[in-house]
Amino acid sequence: MGNDGVVAVERALALLDCFRPGEERLALAGFAARVPLHKTTIYRLLNSLTRAGYVLRQADGSYTLGPRVLYLGRVYERGFRMSDWVMPRLQELSHQTGETATWYVESQGQRLCLFRVQPQEGMHQHMIQGSLSPFDDSSTGQVFRHFGEAGRHALGERAPRLPTFSTGVRDGYTSSLSVPVFGQDDQFMGAMTLSGLADRIATGRKGFAPLLLAQAESLGAALGASAALRSRLYAKAAPARAPAPVPRKKKAPSA
Repeated sequence: MGNDGVVAVERALALLDCFRPGEERLALAGFAARVPLHKTTIYRLLNSLTRAGYVLRQADGSYTLGPRVLYLGRVYERGFRMSDWVMPRLQELSHQTGETATWYVESQGQRLCLFRVQPQEGMHQHMIQGSLSPFDDSSTGQVFRHFGEAGRHALGERAPRLPTFSTGVRDGYTSSLSVPVFGQDDQFMGAMTLSGLADRIATGRKGFAPLLLAQAESLGAALGASAALRSRLYAKAAPARAPAPVPRKKKAPSA
């Protein structure tokens, strides 16, 4: 079977994508300025979206998103689990490098170790999921200090070179590399970190960096970060396939 899709559907979805925060109400001219379609075509597509409940036509002739979008958003929220998207990428990164891959988020003014994949073989730093650590000089701390709530610098001139690097911060034997990950509306979501013994990270750093960038880019794409932001952040990423979400286990039927 082909993978050409349906042009009319793609055009209708492009109209829905015209709505943005601060631009919740659009006139016909507003759509025409954002999509390369004739106003007549836009009007007909909006009529179809209105009949299906995805768009509402207001009394002044402008359009807003309809209740069907909210319904789908609720369905998405109930079905979305962060681990489904983060864990496959941590697993692949750990498999690619033989080192520990960790996902950190901001919590109570500190960084929370939310997900962690550690190889079974070799010596590795021990950290329990759920552990809280300060925004120190570690590679992860650097990411949060610059891109997180404490920094909010995003991609300004002071942005650190990615991935950030540190050695000997928590102990004298460990080094790490970290990158920020962004999501919908280019909001900072957390940090992906690769860590291991200092000599191993030093030896493999040049090859590890593009692999880490590639997995962070893949996760950012899955979470809704813009292509422009991802291109700017992860330009040196190595080609990498995007891991599929972790399949959920089916619940056993009730007795």
